[in-house]
Amino acid sequence: MLRFPALAFTTLLIAAPPLHAADDLTSFTLDNGLKVVVIEDHRAPVVVQMVWYRVGAADEPEGKSGIAHFLEHLMFKGTDEVGPGEFSAIVEAQGGSDNAFTSWDYTAYFQRVAADRLDLMMKLEADRMTDLQMAENEVLTERDVILEERNQRTDSNPGALLGEQMRAAQFLNHPYGLPIIGWRHEMEGLTKQDALDFYRLHYAPNNAILVVAGDVTPDQVRTLAEKYYGPIPAVPEIGPRNRVSEPPQLAERRIKLADPRVSEPYVSRSYIAPERDPGDQEKAAALAILAELLGGSGTTSVLARALQFDQQKAVYASAFYDGTSLDDTTFNLVVVPTPDTTLEEAEAAMDAAIADFIAKGPDPEAFARIKTQIRAADIYARDDSDSRARRYGEALATGLTIEDVQAWPDILDAVTPEDVVQAAKDVLDRRHAVTGYLLREEPAQ
Repeated sequence: MLRFPALAFTTLLIAAPPLHAADDLTSFTLDNGLKVVVIEDHRAPVVVQMVWYRVGAADEPEGKSGIAHFLEHLMFKGTDEVGPGEFSAIVEAQGGSDNAFTSWDYTAYFQRVAADRLDLMMKLEADRMTDLQMAENEVLTERDVILEERNQRTDSNPGALLGEQMRAAQFLNHPYGLPIIGWRHEMEGLTKQDALDFYRLHYAPNNAILVVAGDVTPDQVRTLAEKYYGPIPAVPEIGPRNRVSEPPQLAERRIKLADPRVSEPYVSRSYIAPERDPGDQEKAAALAILAELLGGSGTTSVLARALQFDQQKAVYASAFYDGTSLDDTTFNLVVVPTPDTTLEEAEAAMDAAIADFIAKGPDPEAFARIKTQIRAADIYARDDSDSRARRYGEALATGLTIEDVQAWPDILDAVTPEDVVQAAKDVLDRRHAVTGYLLREEPAQ
């Protein structure tokens, strides 16, 4: 599954004392480098286990795009103890569910089961961390599966093709320009050895984070983690994730994609934007609120009011930003014009609305409403063990700390209207943007 959305030496723990903080959270690290996070929630006898590997599509060897996602599929093909396809069958037989997903910065595997089945889940997950088996015929069959997945999700979807081309244009040098699914011509050449090499280099306890959330105690999780993940040796070759950097973008890049399958043409734009950094999340917080103000609501946001209701030049307008990323990410806008509005007119209206917002600043009532919604969302998120586990796992896999996660709501709450306007001025610069037009290709006369 793609996300845009399977641990060392001794049982000694690192000497630092466990961290106890909000969310009834405890963390500790095994001597082999496995980071463990326990989030207690005793309201229901259910537990979620997630294993996050600090490796994704942006960490692939040159010419092997798609190998991270390919390996995610192969992780369900069995070990010496568990046959092909049996992993999910075992989880299902326990009344649970499981899945996995790959992004540019991480690959994650999870199970949700009754709390008394955690022992079995850890045994299964630790087994495939160190003992994955790949039969040649299984590898070739699964390669056909991911190629068909690309057919269905990307090649048959003009919008997905435009997004893929825009991302490749946005990141000229950085591997964020690679599609997670992979480029077809490179996917077709992926081999069993490619998958094994990637697995042996990256799937190790010192490159993983174990998050357990639900009806458990830290002592229970520690005992099981020591039992199952503790004996797995670290991979000493794993070091810092030193990626190539993106050169400064000096001029806007523009793309037009015409396809006869397009039913609703639209204009899309992405800007290079900073990510959330450890101890430095203020710019990202301002951008998150900026996205909500500009396009977070289909009825009350700046773009919706200006383009859909006031000018009636669009049937849909949105803005979105996710700063949970290891390196610089993107801030995105989309406008779907009305049938009698051209893409050029829609783009001009979008730019005019943004310029007006920067000149006038946020509406005080809208700003206050979004702050209230953020506080409410944080409270509601604490009622969901899955979302809490994902919040910490994703953050830790992209270089943030537990303290960063816990500070994030307060940092969002501290953002001022002036911060938001400054973020808009800094990021919404056409020289740092890629603008894409998705057009309906008319048949030749």
